[in-house]
Amino acid sequence: MTKILAVIIGLGVGYLGFEAFRFMSAGPGRADEQVVFEVPGGKSFHQIANQLQEKGVILSSFKMRVVARMTGLDSRVKRGEYNLNRAMTPQEVLSILVSGKSIQYPVTFPEGSNIFEMAAIVEQKGLFKAEEFLEACRNKENIRELLGIEVSSLEGYLYPETYKLTKYTTLKELLTTMVSNFKQMYSLLENQHPDRMQMFARHEMVTLASMVEKETGAPEERPTIASVFYNRINKSMKLQSDPTIIYGIWVDTGRYKKNISKDDIERPNRYNTYTVPKLPFGPIANPGREALEAVMKPAKTDYFFFVSRNDGTHVFTRTYEEHLKAVRSFQLDPAAREGKSWRDLGKKRAADKTAN
Repeated sequence: MTKILAVIIGLGVGYLGFEAFRFMSAGPGRADEQVVFEVPGGKSFHQIANQLQEKGVILSSFKMRVVARMTGLDSRVKRGEYNLNRAMTPQEVLSILVSGKSIQYPVTFPEGSNIFEMAAIVEQKGLFKAEEFLEACRNKENIRELLGIEVSSLEGYLYPETYKLTKYTTLKELLTTMVSNFKQMYSLLENQHPDRMQMFARHEMVTLASMVEKETGAPEERPTIASVFYNRINKSMKLQSDPTIIYGIWVDTGRYKKNISKDDIERPNRYNTYTVPKLPFGPIANPGREALEAVMKPAKTDYFFFVSRNDGTHVFTRTYEEHLKAVRSFQLDPAAREGKSWRDLGKKRAADKTAN
């Protein structure tokens, strides 16, 4: 009897071992059967295992719970959104769920985008509401914590680049990362160009860099644009930058105005550099590396004016008479403007890059 019982027990153990091996050695389906699986906070592993079985990722919720308990992974699953497929073994599934490596969604903020434009981008991506983003950028506690200075918003300090966010990335985490990236870049450039730091404080440098960023899409022009602004500052001339007018109107009305009028130019606001001396109230955009470096290492020129060629580049001049001549040639002559756009520069650069 004892021998029979031992045989039965042995067969049972062998069967369980075979079932465990079969369960652990393969998934229930194919690798091309993709499953997006979400683990929200507060879920027990029992519930998670049941959902894995319901979605066809594993064959047995019970066996998954046993395996997870034996390996100690049942208490280590992290909240997240994960890419799984039905060919994965239970061990592979568990490894992903405890990794915390959620699905990442790339979000690109172009150089020179301001907080209004960034707010539109995150709302379009379905990540945050635009108004929610703007409120967080203007929140005094956020500003104090992230910058340590009293300014009206995080404008200028949200470093523009591509960020990879997950479904569970909070707005505060995004802003913290963007400001941290700005600080790292600014510190790097500051160490490379220490002499320029004696002229302006960081906030003023960022403000000037934001103006340079908005004035041109041609990277090679940025040091020259910066030199024009510095030359005008040294002569106590107003900076007269059109993008500052547009931004001031945007702040005051909450709406973007593409074409400014003579009344807009003459109407004072805190940003309008046709009416305020020197720099505007604060940054008008978030500058990238090249614009920041341009104000730290401007070109050495005797230019005081520049006017658009209508293709994203500019004509630089020394005297007001030369400037008026350039205005007549490129702005007042309809033929010089017809069929041209600053977007042409981007297309040309993209074509050149592809050719090379």
